[in-house]
Amino acid sequence: MIVAKDNAPRLTPDEYFAWEATQLEKHEYINGEVYAMSGGSVNHGRIAIRFTAMFDSHLENTGCITGNSDVKVNIFGSNNYTYPDASVTCDDRDKTTTQYITYPCLIVEVLSASTEAYDRGGKFRMYRQNPALIDYLLVSSTSIEIDLYHKNDAGDWLIINYKAGDTIELKSINLNFPIEQVYRGLTLTPETPTDIIRE
Repeated sequence: MIVAKDNAPRLTPDEYFAWEATQLEKHEYINGEVYAMSGGSVNHGRIAIRFTAMFDSHLENTGCITGNSDVKVNIFGSNNYTYPDASVTCDDRDKTTTQYITYPCLIVEVLSASTEAYDRGGKFRMYRQNPALIDYLLVSSTSIEIDLYHKNDAGDWLIINYKAGDTIELKSINLNFPIEQVYRGLTLTPETPTDIIRE
């Protein structure tokens, strides 16, 4: 998703929830400011759908919750809220909230030229504050490439780069799948940045 700063005034968290309920677009909320989430490419949408469908099917009857890009994630220890492309929580505390989840074990962001630097940098720095997060998946929408940021048992973050022919392992939800499963039938072409996002 492309993120652009909105012209709305600074809001408190309560004001943000009330204000966003009246908007046609989704908005992330970071440090009192709101950022509109505009649509991504066709590939972006198809890849995100494949992940949510795969996770939901794999986790059926487990009690875990699969979220799509409509499910807000509360950044742990803050009043900031984001909309990742896909997420999974298996934490009972997230079953008592209706507007967002706070304890995802897995987050997926499908990359675009305008958001890649933020997804790899500032957004990951926010997400990794969460002790529940184990896997952070960054997925290219223009080539068969996926980067997995995985937190090991010692609490260290490892980066695993996957390419064509590889099998992806998500230990957070005990799922392995060939990378081609995500990209089947897609036409992959490079894109160029069209929007400027926050740093």
